[in-house]
Amino acid sequence: MRIVVAGGHGKIARHFGRLLAERGDTAVGLIRDPEHADDLRADGAEPVVLDLESTDAATLAAQLTGADGVVFAAGAGPGSGVERKDTVDRAGSVLLAEAAQQAGVRRFLQVSAISVDEPKPADVGEVFSAYLDAKLAAEQDLRARDLDWTILRPGTLTDDQPTGRVELAERTRRAEITRADVAAVLVALLDEPKSTGHVLTLINGETPIAEAVRGAVA
Repeated sequence: MRIVVAGGHGKIARHFGRLLAERGDTAVGLIRDPEHADDLRADGAEPVVLDLESTDAATLAAQLTGADGVVFAAGAGPGSGVERKDTVDRAGSVLLAEAAQQAGVRRFLQVSAISVDEPKPADVGEVFSAYLDAKLAAEQDLRARDLDWTILRPGTLTDDQPTGRVELAERTRRAEITRADVAAVLVALLDEPKSTGHVLTLINGETPIAEAVRGAVA
């Protein structure tokens, strides 16, 4: 498989790229900073320098031609403000989905966030509120498109070592999930056609990933 990943230098994307490379597949990582290219090559991924905030759908579609699927794993990241939560977390996903349709690439995996469609806590800050709004808007846009989409809502992300065991369901409690386990679940979802059309919440748990994916989409 050849999978194009937006946010290619992000921590989840780099785990994902290494997992694909280990089994003989290829991740094509879209990156803004050309200095990150060597990191992706070391992972076994192919870097493409392209800024989602300053390109258009036709230009992006040209990079998707021949791909078997796309993954939206980009985010404005900590330290960014309200405006970039919209231009990256929402508009970046919308742009990638539009480009996928133009390129004829049907499979689309979107990394969202846990509880985006639930009432916000009373003490939520302006920036985090904007982040949740952006993620939910990106989901709503994707769900309206004629694509073979899957939306993954991970819990609080950590850099702990992967456990290989998760809880994956339409709803879970709020808890942590390692970025490495998120990447492994993304790979498993790519391999499971029945995951199309599902919105799934992910935290660390007791079920091996392959079994958890089968159970979640049964």
